[in-house]
Amino acid sequence: MTNTNHKVIFRLSALGDVVLTTGVIEYWAKKYGCTFTVITKISSSPVLENNPHITNVISLDKKDLGDLTWIKKAGEIASEYKGCELIDLHSTLRSRILGARWKGKVSRYNKFSLERRTFKLTRSAKLNDKLSGLRVTQRYAAAIEKEIPEASELLPRIYPTEDERNIAQTLIEEHDLGQKFIALHPYATHPDKAWPKENWQALIEMLNENGIRWAIIGRDKNVFEPQGSSCNFTSQLQLRETCALLEKSTLLITGDSGPMHLAAAVSTPVIAMFGPTSKAWGFYPAGPQDVVLESEMDCRPCSLHGKSNCKKDRECLRKITPEEVFEKIQNLMR
Repeated sequence: MTNTNHKVIFRLSALGDVVLTTGVIEYWAKKYGCTFTVITKISSSPVLENNPHITNVISLDKKDLGDLTWIKKAGEIASEYKGCELIDLHSTLRSRILGARWKGKVSRYNKFSLERRTFKLTRSAKLNDKLSGLRVTQRYAAAIEKEIPEASELLPRIYPTEDERNIAQTLIEEHDLGQKFIALHPYATHPDKAWPKENWQALIEMLNENGIRWAIIGRDKNVFEPQGSSCNFTSQLQLRETCALLEKSTLLITGDSGPMHLAAAVSTPVIAMFGPTSKAWGFYPAGPQDVVLESEMDCRPCSLHGKSNCKKDRECLRKITPEEVFEKIQNLMR
């Protein structure tokens, strides 16, 4: 394939990282009229389905990413897309191997790795302002843009199908969720990123007392079972079904998580609670109604990805009270 108006994007890593690429894909498609092939992990590829700007998704599994296997696979991809621009939105050894074998222009985004690690150690106010003011989608865009667009121009987009929307509507009707229910995501890949279960329970009691319907979403081996009535879809929905349900919800309450980005990508407002991580990392929702709650503590942020071993029993998250979250919910629902 030799097509100067077709670009290839490389982004592996976590689900949210891939969801965020859809914002720059949307922006570039409208600005330049180009189409895209996206290289990502097979677990993340569903969020790219039904996207009108993506003509192909190269889904990689573990066997594709072995050292020698990847060198061969990278060569095959480079040959297939000869003449197309490669936009590296991952900037790791694997993406650089692909870039070294690429037969065309290669553009790469700046991860600000040194600045992030320096901020984690120093908690410099100057670095905080610099990093927080440049969301990851803007850092992605800077791979090819001289003038960086506003974050509001790069909001992620997921396109549920009508069948997926119908499934979500059926679930809403079967569980009598009504038209103004909220979604709750009490899980986290890394335990120290999770808001404490007792806080979730207290929040749910407030929702029940005020007649606000809710549904739990997400996947986890340890299912959170709140006391009292519940609508719990934990580990029951496919990824795109979850997106369709989030699209129909009034808002999502979550920690720093993948579903936070899923909700943003279907234009559902998010209330996100950040603990060991920080807005400075750039992975925060930037929609007009999105809210990020953080506690001011000298030890924050303590982790780049949430893999900390907190010695303070997640005090940073415990200080975000159910009352504070409920107040934000009421404000948004008004």
